[in-house]
Amino acid sequence: MISRTCKKVWQWFDDRAGVTETVMPIMTHLAPRDARWWYVFGSAAACALVVQVITGVFLALIYVPGGEEAYQSLKFITEQAPFGSLLRGMHYYGATAMVVMVLLHMSQVFLHGTYKFPRELNWISGVVLLFCMLGMAFTGQMLRWDSNGVWSIVVAAEMMGNVPLIGHELVRLVLAGDTVNGATLSRFFVLHVMVLPGVMAASLGLHMWLVLRHGISAMPKAGDPVDPATYREKYETELKATGEPFWPNAMWRDLVVSALMVIVIFLLAWLVGPPAMGQPPDPSDLHANPAPDWYFLFYFAILSLMPPSWEVFVIVGGPLVVGLGLFLLPFLSTRGERAPSKRPWAVGALICVWLGFIVLTIYGAKAPWSPDFAARPLTAEVVDSEDPAVQRGATLFFKKGCIYCHEISGQGGHRGPNLSDVGLRLTKADLIIRINTGGHNMPSFAGNMEREQLDDLVVFLQSRNPDRDR
Repeated sequence: MISRTCKKVWQWFDDRAGVTETVMPIMTHLAPRDARWWYVFGSAAACALVVQVITGVFLALIYVPGGEEAYQSLKFITEQAPFGSLLRGMHYYGATAMVVMVLLHMSQVFLHGTYKFPRELNWISGVVLLFCMLGMAFTGQMLRWDSNGVWSIVVAAEMMGNVPLIGHELVRLVLAGDTVNGATLSRFFVLHVMVLPGVMAASLGLHMWLVLRHGISAMPKAGDPVDPATYREKYETELKATGEPFWPNAMWRDLVVSALMVIVIFLLAWLVGPPAMGQPPDPSDLHANPAPDWYFLFYFAILSLMPPSWEVFVIVGGPLVVGLGLFLLPFLSTRGERAPSKRPWAVGALICVWLGFIVLTIYGAKAPWSPDFAARPLTAEVVDSEDPAVQRGATLFFKKGCIYCHEISGQGGHRGPNLSDVGLRLTKADLIIRINTGGHNMPSFAGNMEREQLDDLVVFLQSRNPDRDR
């Protein structure tokens, strides 16, 4: 009785919606028989996006995108709301899973030359998805609205301010003003839950449609180059002869990998929990350490290794060159061999990119690309002087925060120049000018230091001269 009723309901719905006529041909379309485990990363990335959407909707039901209430609402979600900590943890680790799967998927596509004819638009839509995903990750960090998130936006705004001609206007557009404020949070919330997801949905729809239109590419074979004049006919002939239905013959691998990924996300959220919340945002708190999430550490590591004179070119030119390179890749190499054995330059480039990404990420996690706010006052052995002015200057060097960015004899931070021998390199007049006017990423102390303090600090810095005892 119940089964007959359900069958009639389904027949009625199927007759009106046309599920059997539209969805089933899509599910059972032919796929190359050799499209096996190499091809699961794209489906896993889409599954991670679904996890993000579901958990994000539940989080948005409680989250309040407004000033101090944002921090308190997120704290309530983490500490009091039923399953709030689990949902927030799944949202956080889901973002990590999505980044990893998208990078693996693009690496596989690049390695196998799948971006070549006729799948150029597949690659371009995937690049758009990549940048949208990174935008989602960046705006999501801001929505935590703790000191770390807010200061990360301040650092990013400082970078954007280096863009020639439009830097100031670009910063005002992003921050909704000249400083981080409640309107900044509202703007990032809209980007995170409306604008970027909308672009991602459209790009993903186009991406999947293009996969259906051009089919899943077969594994590359040496000696079988892509020729736009004959590719489609050859592909269709081979697909009809050796292809298999995507469901269930090929799709089960995608389901297995996606299910394992969701299980890992759930276990991490349950056993490890979401990232700890920092202190509420406080512009006067100089001890905030604006470290980005791990997938942006490589970029900040690059900036920390660049000479100050290069930073403008790296900040502006780096992303522009990489973005243009990714978009133009399928047009620069649209035909020819796809097999990695015939494309050693592609294998080498991919290995270099991944090694660079891993090394820079590790370096960014450990290296002082930001000030070292845990630095302690200079020891007596480093000060090495009984002159009261030198000792007072050493104390000011710590109290004014200079030691957070500058190293002296192995003590202090590394964000700014090493001052161990500054007395040998700069004159008294040079030191006074540098301290009063500031410089690249260095604040001006002209209105924040009395004349006597300035004299003591200069005397101390002049004592940093390895030749003074010779």
